[in-house]
Amino acid sequence: MKPVTRLFLIGAPLLVAAVVVFGGGDGGSAVLADHPPEYPERSTAPAPLLSADADELEKAEKRIEKLPPGLAAPAKKEIAARLVASAENSTLDWRGQYGAIEDVGDGNGYTAGIIGFCSGTNDMLHLVESYTKSHPDNPLASYLPALRAVDGSDSHEGLDPGFRDAWAQAAESADFRTAQDRTRDTLYFDPAVRLAKMDGLGTLGQFVYYDAMVLHGPGLDAEGFYGIREAALKKARTAAEGGDEKAYLSTFLDASRSVIKTKSVTAQRDSSRIDTAQRLFLRDGNMDLRLPLRWQVYGETFRIDAV
Repeated sequence: MKPVTRLFLIGAPLLVAAVVVFGGGDGGSAVLADHPPEYPERSTAPAPLLSADADELEKAEKRIEKLPPGLAAPAKKEIAARLVASAENSTLDWRGQYGAIEDVGDGNGYTAGIIGFCSGTNDMLHLVESYTKSHPDNPLASYLPALRAVDGSDSHEGLDPGFRDAWAQAAESADFRTAQDRTRDTLYFDPAVRLAKMDGLGTLGQFVYYDAMVLHGPGLDAEGFYGIREAALKKARTAAEGGDEKAYLSTFLDASRSVIKTKSVTAQRDSSRIDTAQRLFLRDGNMDLRLPLRWQVYGETFRIDAV
């Protein structure tokens, strides 16, 4: 597993007081797991529309619902999952990562599951707490006090020696795999895709937002997703604002890459997921993520010919 490069604002978007709440009407929760989820989730995305009133939000919601599904279409969402897996786990087999868990030495404690939920960045805690509410006897339930204690740190205190085995055991359950999908969508996929649509971005732009959300975390600070978007907005207009979509995405990728290069851990400074993947798609004008796709991450070549 390659090191995860994420700075996560603890609790965001769950504990940020002011949030924008969106529904899931565009299919953002399309089934990816082998166990069809049945949940009426609503996603939260902090900060971007804090100045908007209820009428403006309703208008934005209606406009988004009329747009094509984009990255939320099942086939495109599958492509997105494989692209992220290539960067997070050096594989296209993202479904094989539900039970994966290790400390990759990035300061975030244990990294596990399909997008690298971390014991030090709140999303793993959110996942296990949510899952335990409906499955109180799951193998991870007894580790909740320890997860709460280590949240925000790289500590394993209270987790070793059994937590890794408990995670792998939990991942044998279709319900826990579905819970991982749900948490991925609620914290990352749905907010990123819907905000990208509000910014007038197509399928590629929606993926760029999603990957940045996973990579940097939904933080409001300069090194989190929303801080990176804010930096990009200072230099370029979004398509929704009448700007050029390609120019804006290039500016956003520049801002995201800049954050990667300032990481304190050398192993986290690899920006190939941008340089030889997303930037390549943008340069080729593949705004819809049409297949076949060919890219490189960490010097390894990947290809998707069909889904």
